[in-house]
Amino acid sequence: MSSISELAPVDAPTGQGGIRIRQVSHRFGRGGDAVTAVGPIDLEVPPGEFLVLVGASGCGKSTLLRLIAGFETPAEGSIEVSGRAPAPGRTAGMVFQQPRLFPWKTVGGNIDLALKYAGVRREHRAARQAELLARVGLEGTARRRIWEISGGQQQRVAIARALAAEHSLLLLDEPFAALDALTRERLQDDLRRVGTGRTAVFVTHSAEEAVFLGSRIVVLTKRPGQIALDLPVGLPRTGVDADELRASPEFAALRREVGLAVKAAAA
Repeated sequence: MSSISELAPVDAPTGQGGIRIRQVSHRFGRGGDAVTAVGPIDLEVPPGEFLVLVGASGCGKSTLLRLIAGFETPAEGSIEVSGRAPAPGRTAGMVFQQPRLFPWKTVGGNIDLALKYAGVRREHRAARQAELLARVGLEGTARRRIWEISGGQQQRVAIARALAAEHSLLLLDEPFAALDALTRERLQDDLRRVGTGRTAVFVTHSAEEAVFLGSRIVVLTKRPGQIALDLPVGLPRTGVDADELRASPEFAALRREVGLAVKAAAA
């Protein structure tokens, strides 16, 4: 079976997928019961960057991701994706911690539905569906039922579904957190090397996952989440074995730096 990393990237339109966050804060509740979950935050993400948001539980990582996706509107400030206000379902492909697949549909049926909502014509869906399954290493599984495939394979289907609309932005909210360690590491390897051509924002609480996946890492403080560290990652993204990269002193140094920053930010 092919892995994601063996397949060619899909290029996003030039200049698309950039994110601009200006003085954004967000609260839940009203009046005296209101809780500020995140902010104020200023952040600019250029097109094509793989940004990882990392921090302790409850620091506002997922809230910020939902704001970028357009699922929530910030209480203060503004967010632009590709120069426009985000809109749910039209701004980004989204992968959640759980696959959230329709269990009454086949693997192919789940992707076909995403293609339908993306406006892909019926006569073109079969070829596009096969292409997406190949990209995530699931050739020949279109007729399988969801309960017939493993948790890791289900998350691959969720990634394929998120790529169906060809958005220039991919948002991932701890998509590997519920998987066993071996499957999680394998999918990290694949996702890091695939080079989708899209801008990506990935949420995790793991310093090691952040260093391995990100071209840039932002550490958030405890609630209300603010930027404690904004760190570019200079590790090579191609031409290096994943195990060798994880064992390198440069990787260890970055993992320690991020880990200490997360602990300090949560204190």
